[in-house]
Amino acid sequence: MSRPERTTERKKTERTGDSAPAERTTERKKTERKSPAERSTEIADAARSLALDEGLSAITLRAVAARIDVAPALVAHYQPSMEALVAATFDAIVGAEIDEVVALLAAQSTQRARLAALLETLLDGTRDDVTVVWVESWVLGRRNDALAASVREQMDAWRRVIRNIVDDGVAAGEFETDDAASVAWQLLGMIDGLNAHALVHWEDSGHRGSRLNHAVEGMLGLRRGALAATAAD
Repeated sequence: MSRPERTTERKKTERTGDSAPAERTTERKKTERKSPAERSTEIADAARSLALDEGLSAITLRAVAARIDVAPALVAHYQPSMEALVAATFDAIVGAEIDEVVALLAAQSTQRARLAALLETLLDGTRDDVTVVWVESWVLGRRNDALAASVREQMDAWRRVIRNIVDDGVAAGEFETDDAASVAWQLLGMIDGLNAHALVHWEDSGHRGSRLNHAVEGMLGLRRGALAATAAD
């Protein structure tokens, strides 16, 4: 009775041994060697991609590592603070959008045309991925001091863009207001609010631009429909 048992055990061992090499070969592929600058850029790009696809809250050590197929420890080596990475990612995304919009405005010939172009591009729904980043930044910034500081700086930067349009429009006789600073502050708040509302499809978000136009026209002494007519020209 003992011999068949040993034979059976030997066959079982042989079968187990046959599969072991296959298991040992399923190792993580060797990480490609890159310079510190290249690796830092790769990590930053991965974080930006994650934020635009899924929001700032998606930026975690494991998520960034998975996106570029490296070990989480490697990401931690280059970015020991996820809070700092989130703040830097926010800055990069919002800064790029501001640069893009400023370039768009520079191509317009009048301040009224610049204001119309500003409202159109910020409220037409094509920048909702950045809106998500903004909305999450206000929440996450409550517990991330670096992010909160970045949010305040970028909000100031956007307010300057709007304030410059209003100031130049008043100087050119295109707008009427004695408080350009308040107009810029209110307009920024309305843009942010309407875009945030649109994320959950509150009421008819497709008309957010036209509704805001009417309010802005009243604030700047323009006839009703003036901004829409300018945008159509």
